Amino acid sequence: MESWFEIGFILGAVQGLTEFLPVSSTGHLIIVGDLLGFVGPKASTFEVAIQLGSILAVVVLYWRRFMGLLFPARFTAPAAGPRPFAGLRGIGLLFLTTLPPSILGLLLHAHIKALFTPASVAAALTVGALLMLLVEHRCKKHPAVLFTLDEMTPKLALGIGCCQCLALWPGFSRSASTIMGGMLLGAKRGLAAEYSFIAAVPLMVAATGYDLLKTWTLFSSADLPLFATGMVFSFLFAFAAIKTFIALVGRLTLRPFAYYRLALAPLVYLFLS
Repeated sequence: MESWFEIGFILGAVQGLTEFLPVSSTGHLIIVGDLLGFVGPKASTFEVAIQLGSILAVVVLYWRRFMGLLFPARFTAPAAGPRPFAGLRGIGLLFLTTLPPSILGLLLHAHIKALFTPASVAAALTVGALLMLLVEHRCKKHPAVLFTLDEMTPKLALGIGCCQCLALWPGFSRSASTIMGGMLLGAKRGLAAEYSFIAAVPLMVAATGYDLLKTWTLFSSADLPLFATGMVFSFLFAFAAIKTFIALVGRLTLRPFAYYRLALAPLVYLFLS
């Protein structure tokens, strides 16, 4: 097995690059971890914990949005149209999005851990890819009607939250489920992608905190360098990935990501399961 620095760097880079793309960071971490021989309960928890680096990247890039949630009068300009995505309204919308997957995740935590296998990931990659192609086909015939975060509604936020439950299946992708859910409910692809970044923060903080609380006894102070390395590189690569994806999202559909998933799935099943 590689050194702790190599494992932290490789898995941190994989996490950061894939967390906010609709290809499943968890699935890629399971695949790469299996290739590195870094498997077991400790590896599963590490793969969840380094998401904190990716979360921090979102907070840094969208700091004004998050400050607007806490201090709307200071960081939010008066809106001429819809009420802004800020203050209690913004917090409430994020709560509605976070609620369904949080409840289901708590109820099915042990069962979800059992799905952290290459075979399960291969199946999730395939199912997610097929759904992405179906969503793109449907939305081509039904143009978007919502274009900015300020146009978010409780119905849209809750609907996206229900769709995010699919991401509890490792390999499906939280980003893919959020973007697909938003598009099906009338959001422009760019809005759905941006909301997927912001909505990831409370959900990932809750999931990471709960997982660490359940498994902290597996680790010792000797594991701190591994965690620190993974989180630092997860932050750096997530920062770059978000900036790149936002720049491309207006020109790309979900189809290239779906084709990538369909190509990857049989390789995972044949060589890693």
